[in-house]
Amino acid sequence: MLRQEHSVLFEPMKIAKLKLKNRYSMAPMGTLGCVDSDGAYNQRGIEYYTARARGGVGLIITGVQMVENELEQFPLPSLPCPTIHPISYIRAGKELTERVHAYGTKIFAQLTAGWGRSCIPGFTPEEKSVAPSQAPNRFDPSITHRELTTEEVQYFIGKFVESAAIAQKAGFDGVEIHAVHEGYLLDQFTMEFFNKRSDQYGGSFENRYRFAVEIVQGIKAVCGQDFPVSLRYSVKGNMKGFGQGILPGEQAEEVGRDIEEGLRAAKFLQDAGFDALNVDAGTYDSWYWNHPPNYFEPGMYKPYCKAVSEVVDIPVIMAGRMENPDLAARAVSEGAADGISMGRPLLADPEVVNKIRGGRFEEVRPCLSCHLGCLGRMAEVGNLSCAVNPACGREEEYRLTPAFRQKKVVVVGGGVGGMETARIAADRGHDVVLFEKSSQLGGNVIPGSQAPFKHDDAQLITWFEGEMSRKGVDVRMNVAADLDTINQEQPDSVVFATGSRPTIPAWLEGADKTHVAIAEDVLMQPDVITGDKVAVVGAGLVGAETALWLAQRGKIVTLVDAADDIIGGPHGTCFANYQMLKELLVKEKVEVLTSTALNKVTDSGVEVRRGDDTTGIDAEHVILAMGYQANSKLFDEIANQVDAGEVFNIGDSQEARTIMAAIWEGYEVGRAL
Repeated sequence: MLRQEHSVLFEPMKIAKLKLKNRYSMAPMGTLGCVDSDGAYNQRGIEYYTARARGGVGLIITGVQMVENELEQFPLPSLPCPTIHPISYIRAGKELTERVHAYGTKIFAQLTAGWGRSCIPGFTPEEKSVAPSQAPNRFDPSITHRELTTEEVQYFIGKFVESAAIAQKAGFDGVEIHAVHEGYLLDQFTMEFFNKRSDQYGGSFENRYRFAVEIVQGIKAVCGQDFPVSLRYSVKGNMKGFGQGILPGEQAEEVGRDIEEGLRAAKFLQDAGFDALNVDAGTYDSWYWNHPPNYFEPGMYKPYCKAVSEVVDIPVIMAGRMENPDLAARAVSEGAADGISMGRPLLADPEVVNKIRGGRFEEVRPCLSCHLGCLGRMAEVGNLSCAVNPACGREEEYRLTPAFRQKKVVVVGGGVGGMETARIAADRGHDVVLFEKSSQLGGNVIPGSQAPFKHDDAQLITWFEGEMSRKGVDVRMNVAADLDTINQEQPDSVVFATGSRPTIPAWLEGADKTHVAIAEDVLMQPDVITGDKVAVVGAGLVGAETALWLAQRGKIVTLVDAADDIIGGPHGTCFANYQMLKELLVKEKVEVLTSTALNKVTDSGVEVRRGDDTTGIDAEHVILAMGYQANSKLFDEIANQVDAGEVFNIGDSQEARTIMAAIWEGYEVGRAL
C-alpha cells in the first residue's frame, strides 16, 4: 500500500497540456545495443523501454537520438536517428510508443546536436570532429575540433525540426532537446569558455543561446504549440578549467556557466518556448556531476533545482540518485522540483516506481553508482546493461521461466555471486540451500561497504538478505561446507561461489610486522589505525578508497602503486568515477606515488623504488591492498567427488574480478539450472 508520506509523488502533473499519471520519469540514458543500422529501435530497445513503462513511471525520456549523421558522424548501428531512414524509425517507434502507452506512460524522444569537443575519441572520425569554435578534444587534446559554419548550425536546427516531426508521427508525446547540459555541442555554444564565434551564434548572451532558442521555435512552428518540448539543462558548469571539476563544497572560480547566468538562462529558455527543464549540473570537464559516482550524497541537485524553480513557471524535473521516496517526496513538497527523474535506478530495477507505490521500497534492488554495466559496458562492448541487473538491455532473452523440473540446488558461499545464483534458482522453483561459513552474508562486499561513501554496496547486501527470505532460500550460516555436508543434501546441482581473498606476496619482506594490516581488516575496523601517518600499498579501487576514507578521518596518507595511475587509469573504470576519486584524493591531501614499487616493509614504514632510486616512506601503519586471488581450494579438492549431476564454479572463486562479474555469472548459472 502506498505510504501517505509518498502520495505527493503519485499525483498527476502536466508538461504543457500533456498530463502525466505521476511525477516520476525515466531519465535519458544512452541506448547502445538497442538500435539497428537504419537508426531505428530494435527489439531489444523496445523491450527495454516497455519494461520501464510496466514498472510504473509516468514519463520515459529516451536516450539521445541523433538528428543527423553527416556532420558529426557515428558508426551504425549505434544511436537512433529519425532522419536516416524515417520509415524504419516510424515503424519501430510506433511499436515502441504503442506498447509504452498501454501502461499509461508517456514518452519523449530526446534529440541531440551531438558531442562537439566532448566526443570520446574513436566514436567519430577525426575529420568529423566539430565544435562551436576550434577547440581541443576533452579527452585527447591532440585532436582538434573545427568550427561549424553558420550554415551548418542552421542545418542542425532544420534537422532538429525534421526529427521532431518524424518522432511525432511515430507516436512520441513530445521531445526533449539535448542539451544545454553536460558540455555537449549545444551547451558549448552557450558558454563563453568554448564559444568564440563572431556570427549570430556567438558573442552576447542572446547570441550564445540562439541555437537552442531557434530549435524550440522551429519545432513549435511545425509540430504545433501544444507539442511538448523539454530541455536537458545544467544550471551550473562546476568546472574550474579544461578537464577540471569543482568538487562538492569546494570554493573555486567557475569558468563555465555560473549560477547567476544559469538562472537567467533558465528564464530566457522558458520564455523562448521550452515547456520543462530537466535540471542537473556539470560538464564533461566535471563529468562526475552529470554521472554521480557513489562519492556523492543522493539529492546533490536539489539546491540547483530549487533555485531554478524559483525563477521559472514551467515544470522542473530533478534527478541525482533519487530512488529513495522520502528524499523524492521532500524535494517535491518543498518546491525544489515538480517531477523526479531516475536513470540508473531504473536500470538496476525497472519496478522501482511500482514497488514504492506498493509500499515495498525495501524490495528495490539498489543502483551502486558504479557505472560498470551502463556507461562502462557501452564503452567496452557497445551494449547498455547494469552491474546488478544482468537482464537490463536484454529483457526478452533473459526473461526467467519456471523450471521444467524442480531440482535440489546447493550453493556454497554467501557472497553476491552465490546469493544471485540462489535467488534466481529459487525464483524458478528450485529447492535451494545456501551454505555460508561466516555469520554474515555479503562476502568481500562486507568490508568494501564500510566507508560512508559505499552505502549503496551496504544496501545491496541488505537487499540480497531480503531476497533470500522472500525467495525461500534455506540459508545456513556458520556452516563450512565440505563433501559430506554437500552430499547429505542429495543435490542435483552444486554451485561453488567461495569468493576470493587478499593477496600477500610471498616475497614481501616485513609483511608480518605488527604495524602491517590488510586493507579489508582496516575497512572493518578503522579505529585500529591509531597513528597519524599511514602508507597504503596498492592503488586499485580497494586501496584508493581505503586511502580516501582514512584521509577523511584525519590521517596523513601516502598511496603507493607500481602502476602509472590509480585504479587502472581513465579506462580502468568509468571516467566519471575515476576523475572524482582522483580529485577527492587531491582535496584530502593524499600523497599519491605512482610508478613506485614496494621493496619491503621496514620498522618505520616502507622502502620503495622508483626507477633506479630507492627511498623510505615513514608510516606508523602500513596497509596492504595488493589485489585478490581466487579462493577455489574447496572446488578444486571436491568438485569431482560431489554426487550431483552438474557442478559449477562462479564469480571470484573462478577469478577475482568485480561485483558485476559475480552477479552476472550467478544470474547466468541460476537461470540455466
